[in-house]
Amino acid sequence: MEGPLADQVAIVTGGGQGIGRAIALRLAQDGMDVVVADRQGERAEAVAAEVRGTARRALALTVDVTVADDRQRMLDTTLASFGQLDVLVNNAAIQRAALPLDVTEEHWDALMNVNAKAVYFCCQLALSHMAERRSGRIVNMASIAGKLASTIYHPVYNVSKAAVIAMTKTFALAHAADGIRINAVCPGVVDTPMQEVVDREFARVVGKSPAEIRAERVGRIPMNRIERPEEVAAMVSFLVGPDSGYITGEAFNVSGGILTG
Repeated sequence: MEGPLADQVAIVTGGGQGIGRAIALRLAQDGMDVVVADRQGERAEAVAAEVRGTARRALALTVDVTVADDRQRMLDTTLASFGQLDVLVNNAAIQRAALPLDVTEEHWDALMNVNAKAVYFCCQLALSHMAERRSGRIVNMASIAGKLASTIYHPVYNVSKAAVIAMTKTFALAHAADGIRINAVCPGVVDTPMQEVVDREFARVVGKSPAEIRAERVGRIPMNRIERPEEVAAMVSFLVGPDSGYITGEAFNVSGGILTG
């Protein structure tokens, strides 16, 4: 049976802001030491400093998850610094607005490389270590967009997040007997800097103001409010903790009721 999280080690990719920052801080609150990996090194260090403020150890790494050498360095540095890796949270992602027929190959490759390919190979790296220890948990940040194609204005994002859900289920089945649990979290509309960029991009594509876009999106949420990053982090905390010890291969909605199945 899995034990408490105290003194375990987690990597959070895209941990420099938004949902990633909230996850890093929540896992530190749970007693974990945290590696904050982000393409923006100064953001990673700022969050690592916040983690240290909770009396947990933290390491900030400048990492581009699309680069194989960066991914390997992330794992190697974690093991050299902390001696173990118990949890990987694949949170790094990007988004770009376009109508389906306006998508270019460059657009496709940019999103799929970060949102899907990098997640797959980060999982692969972590699993190579976790399988030897016969212990570990991975949480992949997907989205309700991967289940219901929530808007036609981010078609490749929808595809990339559906891919994350599929790989989560595949890896979970492949490694359940190794004592490793792998799940996904599917947020809805979250109050983050990334969401602000999305609102501006949608506004540009459809000819409305960002405020109008935000109001329309919140208006479709049954709970009638935007999601807080900390609410996503709470689900991650549950999925890496002992209370979810019999759960693997699932993709959990945290969407305020936008998606209920």
